[in-house]
Amino acid sequence: MKHFQLLLFFICLPYLGFAQDNEETSESEVIKGVVLNDATDQALENVNIVNLNQVIGTTTNKDGEFQLRAAVNDTLYFSYLGFKSLRVRVTNDWLKYGNIKVKMTELGIALEEVVLKPVQLTGYVEVDAKIIPVYDDYRYRIAGIGGGYEGGKKQPGAVSKVLSSIFNPADFLYNVFGKRPKQMRKLRKMKEDDEIRNLLQSKFDRETLMAVLQLEKVDIDEILNNCNYSENFIKTANDLQILDAISECYEEYRVLNREKGKG
Repeated sequence: MKHFQLLLFFICLPYLGFAQDNEETSESEVIKGVVLNDATDQALENVNIVNLNQVIGTTTNKDGEFQLRAAVNDTLYFSYLGFKSLRVRVTNDWLKYGNIKVKMTELGIALEEVVLKPVQLTGYVEVDAKIIPVYDDYRYRIAGIGGGYEGGKKQPGAVSKVLSSIFNPADFLYNVFGKRPKQMRKLRKMKEDDEIRNLLQSKFDRETLMAVLQLEKVDIDEILNNCNYSENFIKTANDLQILDAISECYEEYRVLNREKGKG
């Protein structure tokens, strides 16, 4: 009886392997959709779409249509000039029923819904810069690092000086790179995906980089600053140049880190 069961197992083994292969390939499928203006239902062409989990991207065609490989629970990031960026999670229903409609809201309409109170920060640098009162001394609080830190008098580089007083460049880079191995793997994937590279070449807002790498804009600027990139480059470079600069800095950090480990 045992010999029969063993024989049956070897007969079924190829089929089990085939079924497993099918299951693995079915985890990630090509999904389809169309992106529309929420106010007018008109199709939006050239909307940038990035799968934040698999780090692959695409854009919509003239009819607002797109297709992209994704798995259940992947998050797709939609960005389009003049519209509020959007994150959409891929569900079983999407994979089951196919094409879905994704509607994006124009920024002008989205901002009308925001009610600002005195000195309540919005998260938008351009807005916050206008509503923060001017005092003789600035005091900053950095999330996760405890209390406030004095930044001195009205100096343009006050925030950078606060950060520099807490981290030296090597420590800062370790905190950014060393503690984010998953994000740094995504950095490499971004460099390898032609769709994402084309997408970033025409963008200057850092939004896609922030979404994929899970960094704030101030973090990106500070990384480049500590990697000796000029202030002019940081302000004027497109997102692809910024991606390549961070990647180059990361590779240098890895080399220094290996040498430090050997020492």
